[in-house]
Amino acid sequence: MDPLVVILISVIAVLLLTTLIVILSRYRKCPSDKILVVYGKVGSNRDGTFRSAKCIHGGAAFIVPVLQSFEYLDLTPISISVDLKNALSKQNIRIDVPSRFTVGISVEPGVMQNAAERLLGMKLNEIQELAKDIIFGQLRLVIATMDIEEINTDRDKFLAAVSSNVESELKKIGLRLINVNVTDITDESGYIAALGKEAAAKAINDARISVAEADRSGAIGEANAKREQRVMVSLADSEAIKGENEAKAQVAESNATLTEKQAEAMRRATAAEKIQAAKALQEAYAAEQEAEQARSAREKATLEADVIVKTEIEKRKLELEAEAAAEQIRRKAKGEADAIYAKMEAEARGVQEMLTKQASGLAQIVAAAGGNADDAMKLMIADKLEELTKTQVEAVKNLKIDKVTVWDSMNGNKGTSTTANFLSSMLKTIPPMQEMFQMAGMQLPEFLGKPIENIDNTNTDIDVIDESNLSKNSEDNKSIEK
Repeated sequence: MDPLVVILISVIAVLLLTTLIVILSRYRKCPSDKILVVYGKVGSNRDGTFRSAKCIHGGAAFIVPVLQSFEYLDLTPISISVDLKNALSKQNIRIDVPSRFTVGISVEPGVMQNAAERLLGMKLNEIQELAKDIIFGQLRLVIATMDIEEINTDRDKFLAAVSSNVESELKKIGLRLINVNVTDITDESGYIAALGKEAAAKAINDARISVAEADRSGAIGEANAKREQRVMVSLADSEAIKGENEAKAQVAESNATLTEKQAEAMRRATAAEKIQAAKALQEAYAAEQEAEQARSAREKATLEADVIVKTEIEKRKLELEAEAAAEQIRRKAKGEADAIYAKMEAEARGVQEMLTKQASGLAQIVAAAGGNADDAMKLMIADKLEELTKTQVEAVKNLKIDKVTVWDSMNGNKGTSTTANFLSSMLKTIPPMQEMFQMAGMQLPEFLGKPIENIDNTNTDIDVIDESNLSKNSEDNKSIEK
């Protein structure tokens, strides 16, 4: 086949397919809850004027490319709250009429065309505001032509007038009125409330009259019913007593016949019972004799079996108790021994660990002192010196001593004071302390063993007062002045 022919056929096929796709894409179906509005070049009216739009509801249409376009109008009902206040009635009384109107786009041919011309492209809130303005105006107009009594009592007439006026105006923009609901009507002067109270009072009075008449009729009917009840009850009681007496007579006669027959039957039964009792007693004697012999043999065998079995049971019980006691004693002794061993072992390990730590600590102190035992001893004393000083200070920290005065009689050796002799004696105890340390294999620190030169027997903190001229009773007195 010629290549040009193939190309031509392919181009024609592509054009046809493209045309078909465009046609299908421009064919629009209208849903049941919408109105399809086709605008552009849509034809002309009968009078020769051009049509602004073509409205389709429940069908479909082909949208001509370039020449036509389309949009949808939503048929969903629109609820509008109209809170009308201070509306002037025919009686020049201002009232408040809160209400709710439900409107929607009409599908009536002429009204639908108005909706396409005036509402197409508007948002829902814009349509609500437009409809609310129309409803406000028509509602005020209807209220101005009616009395309050008509508005309040003849609510159907009021709603019919509102529906007629409002709907005629809404059709001009393509809407129709679906429902009107007036919740409550009030006024500033309280006229409607007064009408309500008057109606309520009248209704209450009528109800009270009806209740009183009903009570009177009920009381009369109740009295008549009680009278008839007593008459009927008396008649029924007399008939019942008569019937009871006849029934009692028949029952008594029947009871007598029954008693005679029962006595005869009892006599025959007693005779037969005694005969059978005698025979049974004779047979029972024989059976008891045989049973007694069997019982004695059984009891003898049972006694022998009980004695033997009980003896065996007691014997086995004693053996088991002895074994259990021995086992318990053995376990208790073993447990106590294990506990003592564990306790002693733990104590030994604790002592060993403590001594090991002490020896390790002492070795570290000696090593820190360069292997010199004296230096190590000084280090240990220096380490505890703060704690010893703190203990001494704690002992006297609460004593506030400003000055110490010692009364001395100066009866020491060579005319010296007793206080000086005490200090001299205390210093003389240091050499024996050094000898005691040497006997224990230790050496007294050098700062305690060196002699102190030029010791002054006087002290700035201690005043020695000669009391040689004082009386004998005052020589033994000592006082501390704080």
